[in-house]
Amino acid sequence: MIETDSEIFKWEDAEEKHFPKENFPFQDETYELIGICMEVHRILGKGLLEIVYKDAIEYELRQRNIPYEREKKYVVNYKGITLPHPFFADFVVNNKIILEVKAKQGIVEEHFAYLINYLAISKRKVGLLINFDENSLKYKRLIF
Repeated sequence: MIETDSEIFKWEDAEEKHFPKENFPFQDETYELIGICMEVHRILGKGLLEIVYKDAIEYELRQRNIPYEREKKYVVNYKGITLPHPFFADFVVNNKIILEVKAKQGIVEEHFAYLINYLAISKRKVGLLINFDENSLKYKRLIF
């Protein structure tokens, strides 16, 4: 089952509103990541390459002592064999959440499909899809 939420509430409401943890795991962690991305977007704005936003996010994660892996490699298994082409998640944060960064005009179905596949292959439950190439930060949380 896939559930998504986006902009259900504003960042300043994050401490006050929580949804059932069974349905929305890792709320505190995802709120913090969204806040980090909002800060990066506020400072850098839109129009830069994805790599620049990833560098800024990595800086913020280090400053806050949040454990992460950048460009985490996952192998893809098929019928008992490992396929030659792995996938690389932009970030895996706290060994729980896949954070995918985009800097493109609009998030399309293809981006959701990638994240859903990444969640399935990595066996992670929560993914954040963040788009920096808008006037205000756009994000989607996927729960797998």
